[in-house]
Amino acid sequence: MKKVDLTEGNIVKVIIALALPIMGSSFLQLTYNLVDMIWVGRLGSDAVASIGSSTFFVGLGYAINALVVIGAGIKLAHAAGRKNETETSEYMNAGLVLNILLGVLYGLVLLVFGKAFIGFLRLDNPVVERDSYLYLLVNIPILFFSFFNLFYIRALGSFGNNSGALYISAIGIVLNIILDPIFIYVLEMGVLGAGVATLIANVVMFVLFNIKGKNLFKYRRDVGLQYERVRDIIKLGIPMATQRILFTLVNIILARIIAQFGSDAIAAQRIGLQVEAITYMVIGGLNGAIAGFVGQNYGAKKYLRINKGYNAALGIGVIYSIITAAFFLSIPEWLASVFVREHNTIMIAASYLRVVGLTQIFSTMEMVSNGTFTGLGLPKIPAAISITFTILRIPMALLFVPFLGLTGIWVSIAASSMLKGVIAYLIYKFKVWKEYKNALSH
Repeated sequence: MKKVDLTEGNIVKVIIALALPIMGSSFLQLTYNLVDMIWVGRLGSDAVASIGSSTFFVGLGYAINALVVIGAGIKLAHAAGRKNETETSEYMNAGLVLNILLGVLYGLVLLVFGKAFIGFLRLDNPVVERDSYLYLLVNIPILFFSFFNLFYIRALGSFGNNSGALYISAIGIVLNIILDPIFIYVLEMGVLGAGVATLIANVVMFVLFNIKGKNLFKYRRDVGLQYERVRDIIKLGIPMATQRILFTLVNIILARIIAQFGSDAIAAQRIGLQVEAITYMVIGGLNGAIAGFVGQNYGAKKYLRINKGYNAALGIGVIYSIITAAFFLSIPEWLASVFVREHNTIMIAASYLRVVGLTQIFSTMEMVSNGTFTGLGLPKIPAAISITFTILRIPMALLFVPFLGLTGIWVSIAASSMLKGVIAYLIYKFKVWKEYKNALSH
């Protein structure tokens, strides 16, 4: 696996070349998630609710891991832009050590407090609670290996080699798709079988990353652990990690509010989020692409090229989000019926898709802007925006639910998404880019 120079060449072509492998990986992940949801959905809404409930706490682990993934990703991209090999190795060593510590510590937290976490949601369904806890336990080793896989993928993005990440991700996802029905139905393991299949796939990916990227991902003893590099990663990673942790905690509180409407409502939101991932398949790819692109060009001090890249990524994302919004608004019942047969769950999921369909353009504005801020080494900006307006979802939901019922929760999510997108765009255009533009004119 090699490093790619992102500071030269046609900007649109470079952005697309960077984004396509991430989109391809996201497409494969989306395909797996959709297939997995179909298999699990055949077990009934309770099974979907079980995975959906435990996923909140799995997501909390990924939010914590953003400390390493974001912080190290920024510094690796800057070092690559400066073509400083020693600095690159120092940040790689620091990232690997931090990943081990976080993986072990969070695994212990889930082992000790997992049952209490599930109980907090007040699902009032013994079967759902039992299966949620079992699925959470099998995710302890999954998270350990997945933490490293995400770190490797982000590191390759910082080096401009997203195609290498796509190749290995594809193997893991295809393997997961094959194993899912075997463990869920043939071996009759149910919800637990979905977790075991995911664990095997992540272990295989971890091994492949270390075989193919042995020259990039190895811990260099001659360089050692430089504590100032650890501090740099933590300093840059904390804002985004805090943002994602609070985002997850807010979702957990919202899930508790949703749970009062029954397990069908929990299952419906889970289905809605999976369908919504169709949009994030592309804008998530643009987010990763622009972060790596901006990071290297910032290291090379090519500020005008950064702004052109931002505009190109935003244009591509807006066009795609308009298309997906049209589907969410026109055929939401059909999209939901792909996963479950229960009429009530389908109608709830359809209402979710109709509301969030109105926010797709704003989500694109937020994600592209956030990727740009991350590449510039300014993670505090998107963190502040996200923390402020994500927390607002709770009081808005409590305000709207008495009048709109469950739809009031969807409206609170949509309103915060719109605000985040608009404000992120305005801050980039009228503050961050204005400062760099003034620097160019002097």
